[in-house]
Amino acid sequence: MNYQHITLNMEGGTAVVTLNRPARRNALALEMMQELIQCFDGLAVNREARAVILAAAGNVFCSGHDLGEMVGRDINEYRHLFDVCTVLMTRIQSLPQPVIAEVQGVATAAGCQLVATCDLAIASEKASFATPGVRIGLFCTTPMVALSRAVGRKRALQMLLTGELVDARTATDWGLVNFVVPAETLAAETRKLAERISGASSLTIGLGKQAYYSQIDLDQPKAYAYAKEVMSMNSLALDAQEGISAFLEKRPACWVGR
Repeated sequence: MNYQHITLNMEGGTAVVTLNRPARRNALALEMMQELIQCFDGLAVNREARAVILAAAGNVFCSGHDLGEMVGRDINEYRHLFDVCTVLMTRIQSLPQPVIAEVQGVATAAGCQLVATCDLAIASEKASFATPGVRIGLFCTTPMVALSRAVGRKRALQMLLTGELVDARTATDWGLVNFVVPAETLAAETRKLAERISGASSLTIGLGKQAYYSQIDLDQPKAYAYAKEVMSMNSLALDAQEGISAFLEKRPACWVGR
């Protein structure tokens, strides 16, 4: 596919999707979000892609929605914009492959939402995060959904009510990102993580990711009831039987994705 606002490159078993509007601070224009959804839909059925990295060109990871698209519209146009954004965030978490955010710079508003939505995130020491909508009269209500699930109530409200930037190390302590690395090693460390994930069965990874998001908001008895059924079904898979046998026989497993 030829995309206007993003790029897609395969690096072995890792798909690297790059936000490519650096002159606009990688703002999530409607067309850009639609391209991302289309790209992720294609990756969902791509058996060669075992992990996905979401990166960005330039110095800013993502500045949020393109505010130029948010002036003088009617209610249905605003609803459509946020509908598409919600589809994008949901699509990331429904992908069978883990999605790793590679955050090299500032991620604000819906850009911060994007980081919080990804399954994993690695940040450069130069990265920072904020939900500053309150300062322009537009509360970051949709980013709040992902943010509050990543960092908890009090920290999310601190970010949402003040709009202040949070540095990369604080974001790591709060659980918004997994770890922070020097800027010069960001790409290499992100790829190392993707490669570690790619070494497992793609079937098992996909089942596990789906199960995680399905159980996370259930109460504990329902979560266990669901999880034990998934694990029982997983046990029947060829990859599970192969993996167990390989462990017992002290040999490398040969995954078949079934």
